[in-house]
Amino acid sequence: MKITHVGGPTALISLGGLAFLTDPAFDEPREYQLPGRVMKKLTGPAVQPADLGPIDAVLLSHDQHKDNLDDSGRALLPWIPLVLSTPAAATRVDGVRGLETWESIELPRPDGGTLTVTSLPARHGPEGAEPITGVVTGFLLSGTDLPTLYVSGDNASVGLVAEIVARLSAGTIPGVAAGAVDVALLFAGAARTTLLDGAPLTLTSEAAAEAARLLTPAAIVPVHTEGWSHFTEGPDHLTKTFTTANLTNRLHLPTPGTPMTF
Repeated sequence: MKITHVGGPTALISLGGLAFLTDPAFDEPREYQLPGRVMKKLTGPAVQPADLGPIDAVLLSHDQHKDNLDDSGRALLPWIPLVLSTPAAATRVDGVRGLETWESIELPRPDGGTLTVTSLPARHGPEGAEPITGVVTGFLLSGTDLPTLYVSGDNASVGLVAEIVARLSAGTIPGVAAGAVDVALLFAGAARTTLLDGAPLTLTSEAAAEAARLLTPAAIVPVHTEGWSHFTEGPDHLTKTFTTANLTNRLHLPTPGTPMTF
């Protein structure tokens, strides 16, 4: 498995001979005027869309927010053979294949095998946040002779991580063999908005450490920790938290634009 962090929640993943892109956000730094508030992007992408190479599928946590799907990312979608997201996203964005929670799809691999992508539960904020933040999803990538990858999406709930781990361990996720997560791409950064009185919309550093314990022995790759003004806990804060929790050996902090191989 190879992971290249592009910036924010956007990462390029190579697994089983297939290339996946999470939440494409490729705009340069700018401000987005939204009803009652402003979203501010602070840094541009470390990799430009033209330099990604062929992409087999986009894993889109949700389409409603600019930090997960901005203007440049949206313009990229028609060129991608498969875009997976929520059923609601499929009603709003042309070409999106919506997956219900726990639903799986099998993708053919170049070696003749298959790679299974499963939609996982996620909650973008505190309990009951859906009317404001919308329904979001995470993903599990798995296959015979492949490492298993958990992509959290914009999830703030450690309880949902516990449910995912329990189902995976028990072998009760349809189409997925029992086992453990090998690598977890966790959307952290404690994103916050005044719309929910500053409650975290993604994992805080402490919640990410708690999720890491649940996901033992997975390697933890944090994204969504920098690049936007509403991300409140950056890589340094996350690193200190994992150090205090004695989890430093599990943490693999990405450098944007530099591939990481597992």
